[in-house]
Amino acid sequence: MKKFSLSTWLLFLVPSILGILLFMIPMKLGEEWKVLIATFAFYLAEAISPVMPWIATIILIIAALGSILFLPIKKNEAHPSFLKNLFKVSLFWTLTRVAGAVFALMVVLQLGPEAIWGENTGGLLLSEDGLVTFLFTIFLFAGLLLPLLLNFGLLEFFGTLMVKVMRPLFKIPGRSSVDALTSWVGDGTIGVLLTSKQYEEGFYTKKEAAIIGTTFSVVSITFSIVIIETVGLSAYFLPFYGTVVFAGLVLAFIMPRIFPLVGKKEEYIDGRPFTGDEEKLPEGYNSFSHGLENALLKAESSRSFAKNASEGVKNVLDMWIGVIPVVMAFGTTALIVVENTSFFTILGKPFEPILALLQIPQAADAAQLMVVGFTDMFLPVILAEGLITSDLTLFVVAAISVTQLIFLAEVGGLLLGSKIPVNFMDLVFIFLLRTLIALPIVAGVAHLLF
Repeated sequence: MKKFSLSTWLLFLVPSILGILLFMIPMKLGEEWKVLIATFAFYLAEAISPVMPWIATIILIIAALGSILFLPIKKNEAHPSFLKNLFKVSLFWTLTRVAGAVFALMVVLQLGPEAIWGENTGGLLLSEDGLVTFLFTIFLFAGLLLPLLLNFGLLEFFGTLMVKVMRPLFKIPGRSSVDALTSWVGDGTIGVLLTSKQYEEGFYTKKEAAIIGTTFSVVSITFSIVIIETVGLSAYFLPFYGTVVFAGLVLAFIMPRIFPLVGKKEEYIDGRPFTGDEEKLPEGYNSFSHGLENALLKAESSRSFAKNASEGVKNVLDMWIGVIPVVMAFGTTALIVVENTSFFTILGKPFEPILALLQIPQAADAAQLMVVGFTDMFLPVILAEGLITSDLTLFVVAAISVTQLIFLAEVGGLLLGSKIPVNFMDLVFIFLLRTLIALPIVAGVAHLLF
């Protein structure tokens, strides 16, 4: 193994351990257990709560105007600018961002129909302590500090260790462990983009790309913190995230072996057939030593503070501009539908007897929350507020909303827009199957906890 200086070792260990402490380890602060990132966000949100709705609205307006300006510009160069990556989206997502900005203005100015800006619809999201305002603060800290997890070798270390696990268990190559870890630790959208790029470059077959994109592009720890905070169960973050991980691994084992993923072609994007070749460790290395060397090489290449700080700022802007408008637009629309129609109640009816069989309290109310997550991951927990009073049911709703994974507002939309070979009906089937398989697992853990 190559020798590295003490400074390289420290550059790998210190940021990685700090990142784990900030993002993954709940600590008791006051009477509640919280991950430190969530605590920072909570205190900042509390300090600036009177002006947060306006700050959020201004950024939503910037997202909408930027997308409108970039809409006619072609995105065809190999290395588009950061601003173009930020604002250049399809017509559908541009309209979504415009809708988010319009809804936000209607809320802060209390303009138009009360059905849009009322306290149970748009006002619920954009109040001083609403989900959208909290998202801005948690994305600020998470985005700035994500390079601690992503840039100093942690992913490379664990990714190499998992080489001999991924193929036999999940039917995918060892290199995909980096995609999976990037999603789980960083963000599902990054995982989709990584997978799409590696598929286009010929590293994954059509089947492998479809499995990785729909099975491992999980929402990040950051989003999971927000979900459990929203339902008021932050003290249960550790068992909650443990349940999500366990259910996710069970699903990752089952989904590649059943319809529709099992039927995907085992050939590469250029038509080459799958040969079964797998990455081999260099001579004289084992998984641990090779992973450690990869991690230290990554750390050695990440010495620039300015570069890491710049990446952190870009992470924040990506999440503010890319995610918040979608939450505001889809969330407000869904809340209006829920408040004024029985649409989701009807769609969720088939889940009612299943939830009742699993002895989930308020099964009739919770049933609709099992399907609304297909639109956006946040909607089940947003709609649960005031509707569900049982902690056990809130835990189930929160855990299912994360393990469902396929939601059109982000991962689903990205998959459909990429070259990964999945279509809309594939996503519908995968969403429903993931929900049905995960429910007994999540319900079982919830009954042990409450």
